[in-house]
Amino acid sequence: MLRLGVVSFLNARPLIDGLDANDGVQCVLDVPSALPAGLERGDFDAALIPIVDVLRSAGRFRVVSDACIGCDGETITVRVFARVPPDRIYTLWVDADSHTSVALAVVLWRELFGRQITLRPLDARTEDVDEAEAVLLIGDKVVDPGRGSFGYEVDLGGAWREHTGLPFVFAVWARCAQDGSDEQIGELLSAARDRGVARAAEIAATDGLALGWPVEAARRYLTRCLRHKLDGRAIEGADLFARLCAAGGLVPRGAEIAWPEALRALGAGAAP
Repeated sequence: MLRLGVVSFLNARPLIDGLDANDGVQCVLDVPSALPAGLERGDFDAALIPIVDVLRSAGRFRVVSDACIGCDGETITVRVFARVPPDRIYTLWVDADSHTSVALAVVLWRELFGRQITLRPLDARTEDVDEAEAVLLIGDKVVDPGRGSFGYEVDLGGAWREHTGLPFVFAVWARCAQDGSDEQIGELLSAARDRGVARAAEIAATDGLALGWPVEAARRYLTRCLRHKLDGRAIEGADLFARLCAAGGLVPRGAEIAWPEALRALGAGAAP
């Protein structure tokens, strides 16, 4: 039995299309921040790991597929909501479900405003986000109309694209470095992604509705906002994020993403 740790949000559904019908595959759903520890414990053969946790693993996690959760602009579901203009945010309450998005906020506020933003933990499922001056939320809860009213919003995927001109990669399929061959798993995951991307509008109408999304918003999210395949520009963006995280002390200095050779070649061939 192949056990996969999967992000429980709508953004991952195109990556696992058809796998639930495979008797040899079990998908275990959880929030992104919980999956790295599960992979380390051996709960999964592979998992959708936040890209910052791949960097923090010091080579213990390696990428095994060209499937990913990414964007090349607006994400919709990774946003800072604030009661003050973004350049006046000094303390940010951050969603406990996230790792990469928190690191991205720290990087962007340093890059855009020259500031080391102070972080405070927030469990958006149990705490009142309306009490916070500025809050980072991720995932399906962002589209919840009951989340409260804020005067300012910053979509972090859009801000990254505007600042760097590059896509952003939030999560990748990874497994532990000591495990065996990746070829069969990589092919399985890429094939599931291809099916899911082809059926994204249908997935939006079924899974999106079940997760509380308006159908048209879910369709736009899955078909226009998200990117589920790594290419040279995406790898270039991920490697830039790695360098900026290292410069800010968010990951070990010199930390790199262990790309498969074929994907590393794509990154090397990206336009400067």
